[in-house]
Amino acid sequence: MASAPFVELAAPNGIKYAQPTGLFIDNEFILSVNGESIDSIDPATEEKIVAVQAAGEADVDIAVKAAHKALKDPSWKLLPASDRGALLYKLADLIQENREVFATIDAWDNGKTYADALETDLTEAVTVIRYYAGWADKTFGQTINTNHQKFAYTIRQPIGVVGQIIPWNYPLSMATWKLGPAIACGNTVVLKAAEQTPLSILFLGTLIKKAGFPPGVVNFINGIGAVAGSALVSHALVDKVAFTGSTATARAIMGTAAKTLKNISLETGGKSPLIVFEDADIEQAVKWSHLGIMSNQGQICTATSRILVHEQVYDEFLAQFLERTKTTSKVGHQWDKDTYQGPQVSKAQYERVLEYVKIGKGEGATLSSGGEPIKVDDKDKGFYVSPTIFTDVLPTMRIWQEEIFGPVVVIAKFTEEQQAVDLANSTTYGLGAALFTEKVEKAHRVAAEIEAGMVWVNSSQDCDPRVPFGGVKQSGIGRELGEAGLEAYSQIKAVHVNLGNRL
Repeated sequence: MASAPFVELAAPNGIKYAQPTGLFIDNEFILSVNGESIDSIDPATEEKIVAVQAAGEADVDIAVKAAHKALKDPSWKLLPASDRGALLYKLADLIQENREVFATIDAWDNGKTYADALETDLTEAVTVIRYYAGWADKTFGQTINTNHQKFAYTIRQPIGVVGQIIPWNYPLSMATWKLGPAIACGNTVVLKAAEQTPLSILFLGTLIKKAGFPPGVVNFINGIGAVAGSALVSHALVDKVAFTGSTATARAIMGTAAKTLKNISLETGGKSPLIVFEDADIEQAVKWSHLGIMSNQGQICTATSRILVHEQVYDEFLAQFLERTKTTSKVGHQWDKDTYQGPQVSKAQYERVLEYVKIGKGEGATLSSGGEPIKVDDKDKGFYVSPTIFTDVLPTMRIWQEEIFGPVVVIAKFTEEQQAVDLANSTTYGLGAALFTEKVEKAHRVAAEIEAGMVWVNSSQDCDPRVPFGGVKQSGIGRELGEAGLEAYSQIKAVHVNLGNRL
């Protein structure tokens, strides 16, 4: 197989680096079998950054077989668990050493601000890998008391070859969420990058090899979801599929995986509520509410995109929220230090957001702010959308029920606690939720009643590698992060030993 080239790139912020453009299989960057490629586009300028190889079914087969071979190879199968941890620690150190390069790549490829990529995404990526490095030699089995003629015990083993599919909103972070626990448990991996943002994942491949992972243990492919993603999910040698993305795609993956009863974990869409009670600290509620929907261009699965405010403090909250959005949500190039909101990731996402603005106005909601395309530097280029606030929104409206995945928030009133809970639970999603109150008893009572996998009290978007992350209802199956994240990548084998040596 021919080797793929590295392309020397100079990013708009002045960082220069060598960008891999091939498929990372067996610790080498190679060309795709059919020679097809995907262009990576800068969403701020709509200009091509570089073309990368696109995997077809044949390439997926090569990658999966490499992972399957590595799974059985003594260099990985018999590697002591503490040595697996050492490899992850080395990888974390290498990511840390290349923080500026990774932040540059994700800002350029995704449109998120360089500052956020550097300070938030890279910090999280390093922390997650180090966290799971520490778990590698701590996944124990048990001994189980039965009777004096039997010795029973369990051992925890890897599931096998894991197919992982990550989204485009946090490319490097989402890769580490999946790689960390999978590798700590001894699995091998074929990870498909999002077709919109493949560049940082490919660069990570150079560090996988440098860290010393045996060939085939970690493989990265690029490609269109309907082609490469579908081939990965349906491959007979893939034992588990882990996916983060839209609920619609998750349904398709679940259907395909069911044909061979593959183990699956899914983290899907959300329409997270944020409740502001009458006794809340309004200033803090406004700050967190703004961050909860407008950060990362609103492209967050857990974005608190439905704000429910008690009627007694509604006017005060709305006035402050409108003012904060006006003064804080500066839209601009991802490289500018004072930019809060960069461009949407792609033309398709940009058009999706604007279409939902039309839908909201057509349904009768009040457009209180934003909802327009924005020109930056008076140039008619870039996928920029002004932060958008709808009021007078009803639970029957599509903008209340459907995930928009952009800087669009809906705000509604409530009069009593039970009504707030009912409104919060009035969608098919159940990923995150937030509530603001100064009353501890109320906080715990409402948190228990909200149908969500995570609830933040007096904050929004909190995330910690030690704490489980995941949803209920149509927001997913299983959990990532924390000790719970290990459950998704290991299986328990029971061993019964007959000490009596007779029937």
